[in-house]
This record gives sequence, structure tokens and C-alpha cells, in this order.
Amino acid sequence: MPSIEGKVRYGVVGAGWISQCAFMPGVPQTTNSILTALVSGTPEKNERLGIDYGLETYTYDEYDKFLKSGLIDAVYIGLPNDQHRKFAEPALKAGIHVLLEKPMATSLEDAEAIEAAAKASGAKLMIAYRLHCEPGTISMIEAIRNGEIGKPRYFTSTFSQTVKASNYRAKSGYWGGPVPDMGNYPINAVRNLFEAEPIEVAAIGSRTDRNLGCEDTISVILKFTEGRQASFTLSYSSDSEEVFHLVGSEGGIKAKPCFGFSPDLAITYEISKKDGETETRTAPVTDQFAGETDYFSDCILNDRDPEPNGEEGILDMRVLAAVERALETGTVQKLEPVPRQRRIDKSMRREIAYGKQPEMIGGEPPIE
Repeated sequence: MPSIEGKVRYGVVGAGWISQCAFMPGVPQTTNSILTALVSGTPEKNERLGIDYGLETYTYDEYDKFLKSGLIDAVYIGLPNDQHRKFAEPALKAGIHVLLEKPMATSLEDAEAIEAAAKASGAKLMIAYRLHCEPGTISMIEAIRNGEIGKPRYFTSTFSQTVKASNYRAKSGYWGGPVPDMGNYPINAVRNLFEAEPIEVAAIGSRTDRNLGCEDTISVILKFTEGRQASFTLSYSSDSEEVFHLVGSEGGIKAKPCFGFSPDLAITYEISKKDGETETRTAPVTDQFAGETDYFSDCILNDRDPEPNGEEGILDMRVLAAVERALETGTVQKLEPVPRQRRIDKSMRREIAYGKQPEMIGGEPPIE
């Protein structure tokens, strides 16, 4: 049951950067969600975050006790990708709703097991696609649906940053590397901008002299039906950049920034028309983590299935797995055509102000 105030009670699993500096400060900005518990393996984080947010704290060895505590309705899981199934599946089986960071897992098998657990228990599963609730992203999708650029034809994107060599993502092979970590964004963007699923996947990768534990610069090409295609390049060893360009039969959209978040970042895009007219559209700055949490809590309180559910996560996972095979074999990977019954809609839009931004306790940010 929700709290006495009618708010969904969240437990946080993992106290790394994404939890501390993005999710946790966003929850108090909502009107329908509160933080009540934390699971972490670091005593200092448990002590200080417990005091700062008034939380009951647990170690990973106490996870079952945490799930049975009666203090939580939902959990946010912000752990490394290979830990997602280990913590999401038992929560769902216990009837606790799960907001799971992307990508869903490190294999299709694990992702499907998480989805199966949600279906079997009836607990709600939402994959943390924060941009599905972000005003600028929704505005672009609506512009395409309204025919402002004609029929979408091709998509290109660049997304890069310099990840510290000491960070676990740089030492964890393909499933900790740039494609599952950053490639989620252009993959999910083009799937929703085209409102279609890819049917072929090709990829090439390379390693720089930084000697990371993965190919740190990777280019991917996706083929869709109706003559549409997409390409994007990702890097863990380049200057920070995020941009995409979608070209249609009668115009185009260029978005920059388009994937990130911060208190001074607004998703901005330029839309051009066939007649030469160009317009710049800027969305309001919004706390994207507060927005996705508010939306998920609304789904829980009103017994609605969230749009970025397990199916949405699995559709991205099948592309990520195909990219891995393409890199390993050097061959184009074919995917079976599949439908997607739901897409982003205007009711998901959330505009929520940022609150006070905390300093990280223990560890360091992952980006140089």
C-alpha cells in the first residue's frame, strides 16, 4: 500500500552516481513519490544517505529482508547492467514494482526472465527511459506524426564522452561498453521516431591507445522497412558530443542536445521544411528523473501499465545483442520483423523543476 499521504514508497538499490546524483534528488520533486529505504554495499553511503533522506538502510546481503520490510511499494535499480536480473527478478516475484535502469540486462535471456517475472506476479515493470517523459522529445515525435517533415527517411547520430579508464564500464567488455551504455539512446530514439523496428544490423568497432576493456569507438547501421535506415557512432574515448539528425521526404529535424540531462540542459531541436523555412524549438528544462518517477508512480496508483515496459526494453535488447554478434562476426545480422503495440504519447509529458543538487558520497563521477 502507498504511504499515508498516498505516495508510492521507493527503495533504492545501488548507491552509485546515477542513484545519488540523479534519481534520489528527483524523487522529492514529485508530488506522488517518496524515498523510504536504500540498499548499498558501502557503510558510509548507507549512513550519510540514510540521514540525508531519512531512510532505512540495508546491505546487499539483507536484500530479502529489504523486500519483506513493508517499507516499499517499488524499487529503483541503478546497478551495473550484469546485476539487473539478480535484483529485479526477486523484487517482481515479491510483488514489488520495479523501475529498472537501461539496458534491461546483459542478455536477452535475462531480459526475458525479468519480463516473465513481472507478468507472472502482476507487479509493474518500467524501464527507465527518462526521455519518454521529456517535453522536447515528445514535441519531436508529435511533429513527425503531424507530417511536418514528410515521411522519415534516415537518421544519423553521434554520442561520445571520455569515460575514465578506472570506471567499471570501461573494464567490463561489450555489455559494459559504449553500445549498451550509450547506444541505447540513438537506438531507442530512432525506433520511436520511425515508430518501427529494425530488420538488419551491421557494426564495426575499434580500440584507441587508452587500452580500455572494450572496443571504445563503434559505428552501427540499422536497416528498417520502407527504405528507412539509421546510423550512429559512439565513443568512450572522445570529446563530449550528442546530436542527431533525422531527414524526411519534406524536411528534417536536428536535435542538440538530445540525450543528456542536467539542471542547465534543455532538449533543443531545429526543424526545417521543404520550402526552406527553419524554426528552432526549445523545451523547458526539466528534471527527467523526477519526470519518469512521477509517471511510473501515476501508473502504479492508477493501475496502468507503463509505456516503456518490459517489451520496450526487450526490443532494444534484441538490437544490442545483434550489434554484439555483428562485431564478433563481421556480418550483417538479420532480425525478424516485430510489431510494437505502444509508443510514446503526450499524456506522458512531465515538466518538473530541479531541486538542490547533491555532492556525491564516495567514489567519483564516471566521466573525465
